[in-house]
Amino acid sequence: MLIDGELVEAVSGQRYDNLSPATGLVLGATAAAGPADMERAIGAARRAFDDTDWSTNRELRKRCLQQLQSALEAERDDLAEELIAEVGCPTMTIDTAQLAWPLADALRYPTRLIDDFEWERTLEGGGLFGERNARVVVKEPAGVVGAITPSNFPIEVILNKLGPALASGNTVVLKPDPNTPWNATRLGRLIAEHTDIPPGVVNVVPTPDNAVAGLLGTDPRVDLVSFTGSTAVGRQLMREGADTMKRVFLELGGKSALVVLDDADPSRIVMGAIGACVHAGQGCAINTRVLVHESLFDAAVADVTSAFAAVPVGDPALPDTFVGPLISARQQQRVLAAFEQARRDGAEIHTGGGAYEGLPEYLADGHFVAPTVITGVDNSVAIAREEIFGPVVVMMPFADDDEAVRLANDSDFGLAGAVMSASNDRGMRVARRVRTGSFGVNGGMYYGADAPFGGYKSSGVGRQCGIEGFGQYLETKTIGYRLPRK
Repeated sequence: MLIDGELVEAVSGQRYDNLSPATGLVLGATAAAGPADMERAIGAARRAFDDTDWSTNRELRKRCLQQLQSALEAERDDLAEELIAEVGCPTMTIDTAQLAWPLADALRYPTRLIDDFEWERTLEGGGLFGERNARVVVKEPAGVVGAITPSNFPIEVILNKLGPALASGNTVVLKPDPNTPWNATRLGRLIAEHTDIPPGVVNVVPTPDNAVAGLLGTDPRVDLVSFTGSTAVGRQLMREGADTMKRVFLELGGKSALVVLDDADPSRIVMGAIGACVHAGQGCAINTRVLVHESLFDAAVADVTSAFAAVPVGDPALPDTFVGPLISARQQQRVLAAFEQARRDGAEIHTGGGAYEGLPEYLADGHFVAPTVITGVDNSVAIAREEIFGPVVVMMPFADDDEAVRLANDSDFGLAGAVMSASNDRGMRVARRVRTGSFGVNGGMYYGADAPFGGYKSSGVGRQCGIEGFGQYLETKTIGYRLPRK
């Protein structure tokens, strides 16, 4: 762990196993933080914010973030191998959102904002108090940030939290997902060994104990919690933080819809739907509902079914693998249970619907699920409403654009979505009517460190990335002062 500038073991000496999701074998062990470790980390972050010049020294922050960028780039290949091993992400994802994309701009963009952001602005005139009164609006760091990150795209989420939090002058206690701790502990080592980040500014505290992680939500020394994960845990964090009026950023679940309009190119439907198989469907913004105009529906179901049945499933370290394992045996069982519930609800399963069979012996204890295509249900059943986090799509027909929008919006979630049409204008009209935080039109990509990301409804509170995300780590102060008499 990294606590108060030192690389340390847990006070208790306890460690826990880091398991490979592909083989079920032990990769190694990780320090298991207890309450005393988390208390020390929070205290260190508080002192670093209150007693050092980190929050005001912008040149130091720029230099340190640039050092961290260089250190990450120097160990990129090792980090990639580590991600494949502990996350189970296919090798092909390393060159996109799993590593290459965040490495390109997750730290660089907020580092540039240190110079470019409008930290102060003067209000026009003196307001109600006349010309001798002046007012200035000042942006200041929020304080101590508790950052809690998931297992599916861990380094991507970590860097997109750490970059703006540090660039805006905060200190951080990072609690990585217990299933994928090593990318975070590597980051802690790089900070300790290769940057001038002062002790306590960043603390990395892995733990398998939810009660220890929960201290970030209840401790009054933590000013803000930035969480990416399930909606259930997000709601719990909001409740736990209420007593201390803690600010929260929550990027939660999704049940996003791909809308295929009647003028769409049928040959492109498979390419849109197959995204649900990327990283075994373990992505909050993946389009897991495929809504297809009734004139194209039957052919689309047949084409998507054929594609899902042929998707390469297996060892994530192999270059041709498209679908790797789910992160844990528990998650595999959750997905399989969702399939059984769908059958009870009258769903038709065209392919998949169970554990993947035919893997080599060394993957026999991995957490693999067959890519699955489901029809015959509407938005009232669990498989169409709940986030499954597996390689599954539910396909439904619609009659016109109005019904498509209604179906897309008939969800507890509102994170992302997409539309296919021969016309960008028509696609944009649909995009503006669907209540989600992000949306793609005809393959357009919304991702980037400069692009705010987050959701409506149960998909979260606030935005990560962009100016909006940077601002979430800031407080706003208005100062009025008297001007001297002329």
